[in-house]
Amino acid sequence: MTDAVFPIANRKIERLRKRPDFLACAKGPYCARGAVLVQARPRDENPLIRAGFTATKRIGGAVERNRAKRRLREAARLILPDLAHAGTDYVFIARGGVTTRPWPRLLDDVKSALLRLAADRDRPQPPGLSPS
Repeated sequence: MTDAVFPIANRKIERLRKRPDFLACAKGPYCARGAVLVQARPRDENPLIRAGFTATKRIGGAVERNRAKRRLREAARLILPDLAHAGTDYVFIARGGVTTRPWPRLLDDVKSALLRLAADRDRPQPPGLSPS
C-alpha cells in the first residue's frame, strides 16, 4: 500500500521520501512547539504541498519511532489542509514525549507551529534584506 499522494479537502499532499528534500527543509525556517518541531521550505515550482516525517533514535527503539511518526502523520493529515501554504515542503520531527502526549495537545503543538511559520512567512522583510 502506497500513500505517496493523498488528496485532502481538494488539496494534494505528497510525502517527502528522499534525503535531499529533508536536508533542503533543514535549511529553512523552523518552529518547535511541545513534542514536535516543524521545518518549512517554500518552493514556487509546484503548488503541491509536501510533508515528511522523521524521528531520531533519541525517541526510542523502532517501535516507538514508528508510533511517533504515525501520530505525526495523522496530525498533519488533519491540520495541513487548513494551514499549509501551497508550494511548501514541511518536515515534522518528533521530539521527546510525542508518543505519550495527549492527542489534543499534540494537535495543538502542530497547529501552533504551523501558525507561527505562516506568521513568520507573511511578515514583511526589513528594507535591504532579501527573503530567504
